[in-house]
Amino acid sequence: MTSLAGKSVLLIIGGGIAAYKAHELVRLLKTRGAAVRIILTKAAEQFVTPLSLAALSGEKVYTALFSLTDEVEMGHIQLSRSADVVVVAPATADLMAKMANGLADDLASTALLATDKRVLLAPAMNVRMWRHAATERNTATLKHDGVTFVGPNDGEMACGEFGPGRMAEPNEILTAILDMLKPKAQPLAGKKVVITAGPTREPIDPVRFISNHSSGKQGYAIAMAAVELGAETVLVSGPVSLAIPPGVQMMPVETAQDMLETCEGEMPADIAIFTAAVADWRVASEAPEKLKKSGDGPPTLRLTENPDILATISRSPNRPKIVVGFAAETERVSEYAARKLKSKGCDLIVANDVSKGSGVFGGDRNTVHLVTASGVEDWPQMSKDEVARRLMERLAQMLVPQQKVAK
Repeated sequence: MTSLAGKSVLLIIGGGIAAYKAHELVRLLKTRGAAVRIILTKAAEQFVTPLSLAALSGEKVYTALFSLTDEVEMGHIQLSRSADVVVVAPATADLMAKMANGLADDLASTALLATDKRVLLAPAMNVRMWRHAATERNTATLKHDGVTFVGPNDGEMACGEFGPGRMAEPNEILTAILDMLKPKAQPLAGKKVVITAGPTREPIDPVRFISNHSSGKQGYAIAMAAVELGAETVLVSGPVSLAIPPGVQMMPVETAQDMLETCEGEMPADIAIFTAAVADWRVASEAPEKLKKSGDGPPTLRLTENPDILATISRSPNRPKIVVGFAAETERVSEYAARKLKSKGCDLIVANDVSKGSGVFGGDRNTVHLVTASGVEDWPQMSKDEVARRLMERLAQMLVPQQKVAK
């Protein structure tokens, strides 16, 4: 029997007659050793009680978004992110519509919007609701966003109708959870991955600097994905306000020159991924003291070009087997990325549109285009975590044939 010891499941129970199956699901999860926290929607309380679920789970059952006690003990953000997987069973048409459209008007929908973990839905509704065009659109959107589904099954429903819409059985949902939480293959075990992230800061004087809006979120997500695939992961990061991903060797830097020297010191590596938004220019001569206002107008700053980290590593004697650059563009994204691929000498460019209104800088979602010598592959918009997972899986696949040839 596969154990879930050390794993945590957040179970969100929607308001449908299938909610009664949640008791058996909780029992199965507890039998496997999982910790189970539960959110009940207001409608779900009409079918099952917090008391019965608390008794089965051994945990407090959460129902209200605005509870000062709950916010002190377990805020809704932490509740949504402390689990290893979020399961919605039953996932009603209403909950699915809220998820697909980013609505958050109760604890369940807020937790779903705030989570950064994988989500599993077990839909349950009348066959006509399941086949309605709106539900079909919402299902397509949620799958596009990376949500996993189990069911619905065909069968007789409480309303007396027969067809798709019956919630998957608890053992089916358990199997889907086990599949989502099973240890991942680690194709990058024994391999070294170096990743740059965040902005650089180029000093003007002791209190001012040139920088940009990069949050570092995409680079940090890629570092986490590399660790999950077993890589020795070095993260060379400019100044950001993000927690260091577990298992990552952190190398903090400030300037482009610092970043280049640190990257060179980490060579050789199997894969190098340059997500950092490096300042193209720096002040030729940093002022030793704070520049003061004067009646003569603003000071003249003479700029000089920063080192090209991507091109330098791509052409170095210790070149990694795979070198990946990022291209943050505001227009003609794929065209400029293709030019960059040739000029920098790297193997792949991940291009994205960071123009005003795109929400990429500082946001949690991204739309990227993979540019190689063979063409452009357009990826749909997805979370930065999902971009990171898919990218690292692709790079691992690219590395394997090279290893086979080397043998």
